[in-house]
Amino acid sequence: MRIALGMEYDGQHFRGWQAQKSGLPTVQASLQRGLSRVANVPVAVVCAGRTDAGVHALEQVVHFDTEAERSAQSWVRGTNTNIERAITVLWAKPVSNDFHARFSAFSRRYRYVILNRPVRSSLASGRITWEYRPLDVMRMAEAGHYLLGEQDFTSYRAVACQSNTPFRNVTRLDVSRHDDLVFIDIEANAFLHHMVRNIAGVLMDIGAGERSPDWAGEVLAARDRTAGGVTAPPHGLYLMAVGYPSEFGVPHLSNTRLVW
Repeated sequence: MRIALGMEYDGQHFRGWQAQKSGLPTVQASLQRGLSRVANVPVAVVCAGRTDAGVHALEQVVHFDTEAERSAQSWVRGTNTNIERAITVLWAKPVSNDFHARFSAFSRRYRYVILNRPVRSSLASGRITWEYRPLDVMRMAEAGHYLLGEQDFTSYRAVACQSNTPFRNVTRLDVSRHDDLVFIDIEANAFLHHMVRNIAGVLMDIGAGERSPDWAGEVLAARDRTAGGVTAPPHGLYLMAVGYPSEFGVPHLSNTRLVW
């Protein structure tokens, strides 16, 4: 039986998604331990998108195969009882064997959150990025238009990125402000390693007036990571949602909220 489940987590407590031989705390390792206790046998999971150390998720999607027969409620409540409180399983349901958490997904949506004020926040530490320079969201939004569509994002991916192709199709890139918070919302078919954080770094420099909006396009055209700005910190980044074809019946929660 193949089971899909959705989960949220506070990434500041983990060294990223992927389980490591070193035994350092990761989201995958914790989730697999919890699921294995419910199933009474080892369980291995596959996720929609591996997140870096410090990156959060409001709705990560995973799948796993098991012969253990448990109700959806048992998978949710039993797993939540046996994992760190920084992780919560939101839902679980049986899916067809041709469902794949990563390869069946046609979109991912991320949000990057910036506290834009002269002083940092103690309460939001580890959950948002602080930028003391005043940011012009109109300039940032204008710059984002250069990154829409299917393009070569070599300049916006990590040097160590292992993807076979640098091409990604960005279908949405919005920048908005709510009081002292600036949000960068970006959706694409998939993302390269550090792609959102590198985009955020470029947009913040543009918003601060250090570069013109068309610099985002110049960086893109260079196809050279050294042409870009500083990689923005991980703790402002949230995986918000993953899109799947309707035939899989994967639940989609309304998670436009942001809790930190």
